[in-house]
Amino acid sequence: KMDADDDDSPQLSSHTLAALQEFYLEQQQREGVKTSQGFNRYAVGSIEEDWQLSQFWYSDDTAARLADEALAAAGRGGRIACVSAPSVYQQLKDRAGEDCSVCILEYDRRFSVYGEEFVFYDYNHPLNLPERLLPHSFDIVVADPPYLSEECLQKTAETIKHLTKGKILLCTGAVMEEPAAKHLGVRMCAFIPTHSRHLANEFRCYVNYDSGL
Repeated sequence: KMDADDDDSPQLSSHTLAALQEFYLEQQQREGVKTSQGFNRYAVGSIEEDWQLSQFWYSDDTAARLADEALAAAGRGGRIACVSAPSVYQQLKDRAGEDCSVCILEYDRRFSVYGEEFVFYDYNHPLNLPERLLPHSFDIVVADPPYLSEECLQKTAETIKHLTKGKILLCTGAVMEEPAAKHLGVRMCAFIPTHSRHLANEFRCYVNYDSGL
């Protein structure tokens, strides 16, 4: 005889269960293809977006353009920090070679596959950073705060100002132009970033230095 707890347990229909099994099989097959083909772990999209974490990857063209901009701004032998901007980090690793060092600050621990260059980061604790990230030790900080709110931008700005020697490249919504200027002293660029999936909000880039964007 089943007890009361068993009676209350939700049961998946046979159709739902079959669909779920098919999904997991396709996922395993995709991972198998990645492994068998020597999949580039630095390719944009190698780690899929998690919308619950407000993740929206840039298009390849945008990620490449921002990476080139960061490399030019940092200079040869420079240091670049990517705060909540994994698409740019991935393109930087694909382009930088030994010319500069890069690190990625991210809340999503899936990016720990990048080893020592990965730094767990929670914008709610903007200065909770490892000692190896010395103050004002990066030639440029590239940042894309996960949420379009002044609170998120303000806290992320604390991290950015702690890390950068001066140069800032910020990507966020056009609606954040005034808060971005207030908290980081950045101005909107002509370049308009695009994402691999269409977003309802207009995105823009902001800098505080002379830029080609």
